[in-house]
Amino acid sequence: MTQTIADIYRRDGIVQVPQLLDAAEVEQLRTVFMDQVAEDHSLAIDDGVPDDDPLARFPRFVHPHRRTDVAAGRIALELMLDSRILDVVTVLIGPALGAQSMFYFKPPGARGQALHQDNTFLRADPETCLAAWIAVDDVDAENGGLAVVPGSHQTELACPEPADLTESFTNAEVPVPDGLTKVQTKMRAGDVLFFHGSVVHGSRPNTSVDRFRRALIFHYIPEDSTEIAAFYNPLVRPDRRTAVLPEAIGGGPCGDYADAEP
Repeated sequence: MTQTIADIYRRDGIVQVPQLLDAAEVEQLRTVFMDQVAEDHSLAIDDGVPDDDPLARFPRFVHPHRRTDVAAGRIALELMLDSRILDVVTVLIGPALGAQSMFYFKPPGARGQALHQDNTFLRADPETCLAAWIAVDDVDAENGGLAVVPGSHQTELACPEPADLTESFTNAEVPVPDGLTKVQTKMRAGDVLFFHGSVVHGSRPNTSVDRFRRALIFHYIPEDSTEIAAFYNPLVRPDRRTAVLPEAIGGGPCGDYADAEP
């Protein structure tokens, strides 16, 4: 019997959909975001990295979909609401609202991001968030592709521990839950990885010589959610209208771990 994406998601909390974007669309994403980061860092969030860090030149962009005055913002909003992505989102969590967009450049030499769970930041309730992680380059262990822990969506949000700052640009990580195993993903540009907000995931540094690991990431929450961290308001409906939910305690662009205990 062939498993559906919903079956796989229920079992693992993770499902990879191959080649949801075609080669021309991926190339357009690369060009638009590389042009934007070369022009200015107005879409970036300050992660406090030193000036000689590769991420200082290529900082992550957060909420580009809110900046429709620039091409990167327009393309982010278009893809956030693209039916190919929303159709999968709807199968997995039902009618949904767009909560966040992010673009990671991760150039050669860049640190990774320690293991974490997304809903620690978003604080969606009563259910959780769903990530759609779009590979803009071929990704594997060498250039810092995601590692995920299948089945960890059935665990609670975990209390973080200090991260190794030689490996991660973020300073906290969660442990792999007992009895579960971390798995390295391998993706082709245009593949999309969908995963549950409690899935433990992260990445190691990009140790390649000349390979970026660019990714466009969206987060969605169920339409009937009752609250979310303030940083993610306003949300976006599929028809582009906005929605505002009551503010949850904790969460934010970097996650307030002291306030985000479940």
